[in-house]
Amino acid sequence: MSSAPTDITQLLRAAREGQAGASDALIPLVYDDLRAMAAGAMRGRSEHTLQPTALVNEAWLKLFKGQGAEYADREHFLCVAARAMRSLLVDHARAKRAQKRGDGAKAGELDSLMVGVEDRAFDMVALDDALTKLAAFTEMGARIVELRFFGGLEVSETAHALGVSESTVEREWRAARAWLYRQLSA
Repeated sequence: MSSAPTDITQLLRAAREGQAGASDALIPLVYDDLRAMAAGAMRGRSEHTLQPTALVNEAWLKLFKGQGAEYADREHFLCVAARAMRSLLVDHARAKRAQKRGDGAKAGELDSLMVGVEDRAFDMVALDDALTKLAAFTEMGARIVELRFFGGLEVSETAHALGVSESTVEREWRAARAWLYRQLSA
């Protein structure tokens, strides 16, 4: 971690209150965490032609596009960042799918940041749909998958972010992975 969580929390509050330069001061404090999350979300997933840096930049824009974004603390910010990265990756996968079908869909902003075309390892859209179904069954399980899979957080970080024990995260993680495996294998 690049800085004390209290410094980050103070800057998040300052940004929410509209203090000039607060979000600019925040960037160097959370960039490494966001970059690690993006790299984790994309690791081993060859269907993505984005670079983690591009994903971080797009997520940052999404997180701070409106003034007064409300993030309670560093953990809350990282949870929202993981959700933003999931959304961007799924949107990118949907755009690629539409482009392959030739339905005339225009490439999104992320497509301009592509590095090259690689084979798809799995279907990101199917994963997103399965996660949405999982959330209807167990919101905690879906949030844990989102933080671990898309956010790249470790068990201890996930437990802290959600305010639960590590054993709860491990139990829910195992159950959610098994459920998703069955859904995606069907």
